[in-house]
Amino acid sequence: MVEIYEGPLDIKKIFSSWYEWGKDRNFGAFITFVGIVRDEEGIEALSFEIYEPVLSRWFDRWQQKAKSRGAYIKMAHSKGDVPLHESSYAAAVFSPKRRVALELMDEFVEDFKANAPIWKYDVKKSNRIYAKERSHPIEGSGLLDI
Repeated sequence: MVEIYEGPLDIKKIFSSWYEWGKDRNFGAFITFVGIVRDEEGIEALSFEIYEPVLSRWFDRWQQKAKSRGAYIKMAHSKGDVPLHESSYAAAVFSPKRRVALELMDEFVEDFKANAPIWKYDVKKSNRIYAKERSHPIEGSGLLDI
């Protein structure tokens, strides 16, 4: 299950609960990734829209991939505005062995950036501007040829 939060993520709280979850299931590796909103190009914040049904299907496929390797993935993402120096994205991979967790985390984050149905906007002077130059088309999206 993907955890969706309004506004910035409370990383300490999320990671604390994930840590407890993982240790109670005897996983030996808990690898994390956090995305933080950087101060660049005059933005005040980033803003996110999520298409949750497609995100759930995308994440379920990743969970099956992780399960086939004896691992488990958790993910949290913000919707709405996230100010500078706050977190909008967190992911964790749990595995009995570190190598599987490290490899899976790299694959997961790269695919997330390319294919997760989350749209990012820059917030400048209180206006939301679609961040087209930092966006990627989602595989299979677009108009159908008839």
